[in-house]
Amino acid sequence: MKSIGSLLFILGAAASILGLMGYVPIVLSWINKWGENTAWVIKIGFMILGAALFMMGARKKADQNSAD
Repeated sequence: MKSIGSLLFILGAAASILGLMGYVPIVLSWINKWGENTAWVIKIGFMILGAALFMMGARKKADQNSAD
């Protein structure tokens, strides 16, 4: 979960930063087809979901290490 969370967060952050610079990655061009506001919601959602998954994965790993 930790790696998926990292990927989602990085993807959302990169899309946000590149979007502000006027560049849209081809992989994420589908986000902008629904309008700018919806695109921002999706990008922020990626970052929030990614951070949550990363933290859950880190917590799960810490729990496993403490049980050993």
